[in-house]
Amino acid sequence: MDGHTLKDIVMDRLARVQTGSGGTDVVTAGIVRSVEVDPGGDTRISLALRSGDDPGIADSIRLVAMGIPGVSRVSVASASAAAAQSGSTDAPASAGAATPRQRPAGGRRPLPVMAPPAAERTPPPSPGQVSREEASRHPSEAESLPGVRHVIAVSSGKGGVGKSTVSTNLAAAWAKAGLKVGLMDADIYGPDVPTMFGADEKPRMRDEQVIPVEKHGVKLMSLGFLVGEDTPAIWRGPIIMGIVRQFLHQVAWGELDYLIVDLPPGTGDAQLSLVQLVSVTGAVMVTTPQDVAVQGVLKGIRMFESVDVPVLGLVENMRGFVCPDCDSVHELFGAGGGEALAASLGVPFLGAVPLGMAVREQGDRGVPPVIGQPDSPESRALLDVADRVESRVEALEKESS
Repeated sequence: MDGHTLKDIVMDRLARVQTGSGGTDVVTAGIVRSVEVDPGGDTRISLALRSGDDPGIADSIRLVAMGIPGVSRVSVASASAAAAQSGSTDAPASAGAATPRQRPAGGRRPLPVMAPPAAERTPPPSPGQVSREEASRHPSEAESLPGVRHVIAVSSGKGGVGKSTVSTNLAAAWAKAGLKVGLMDADIYGPDVPTMFGADEKPRMRDEQVIPVEKHGVKLMSLGFLVGEDTPAIWRGPIIMGIVRQFLHQVAWGELDYLIVDLPPGTGDAQLSLVQLVSVTGAVMVTTPQDVAVQGVLKGIRMFESVDVPVLGLVENMRGFVCPDCDSVHELFGAGGGEALAASLGVPFLGAVPLGMAVREQGDRGVPPVIGQPDSPESRALLDVADRVESRVEALEKESS
């Protein structure tokens, strides 16, 4: 480490965390009371929070420390500055992960803009400790998620193609049909699922497990429940894998027919983490008709093929705008690009979803259109997609039996 101990590096990185008041960093301000690092990288940080300090500073400090090479585990204990000066050893007001079997009593949210009162905050799962075996595991070695029959990934090559709309309505359609469904919002850079389901509750903790929010018959977990709406998500690769791991293994999903995972666009850390951490039944790819989106989804299809995850099929979203006054169709983004790609690759085409008012209107209301306006052209198309995905999963089950 070029003459610097790991403790020196941790202190140097923490000196870059600002207090949010006057541009002072947390080390200079005396908020970081002590740092201890053992030879294995287990790092313990003690904080002394002042009356005007944002309790969310503890989460920023923990996340920065977690991203330092050589740090294997981080625990953050925080108390008021007055208690620290008096030598008080009261239970921490906010913490990262105190011990493997103990969670902090107070609530916390990663990088909040404004933390609500402690009684109203819910402690989110801290970024999990991903083992070397998990980080290097080939997807073919991933195990099934206990209690969950099928994990379905919904992905796209680029953003803005309606991937979350497809995820939301797949989940709602299956729940409406009587199936047990969960929706895990792994799009940590733009978690839209809470808004699209009209869910503003906070997940609760019970027996070391996070209890998912339930809305419209679907169990939901999203980073959007844990951070402010205008808070940017700034995550490094190891933290992303840790969040995906905890959303999978520390959320009490219970018995499910389907767990849908809404992935961020592209072929990055979240996609690889998912397929390494859990056995994925198959992937649903979403694109819009124009070439720039189609080329992006091609890369996504190739990625899933390379990690032995079956591509269940491709959805072409926003194919034609249906005029609400005259019922004429206007091909704003072209037509058939996704269908043509599916045909050229031998990938099932799951259907085309028109661009209409129902998705926007119902989305703004926090109701999936397949529930709020099931007779709209968009909803009928999305219900057909849900049926075709279910048929594809059943066909794969028969092939493997």
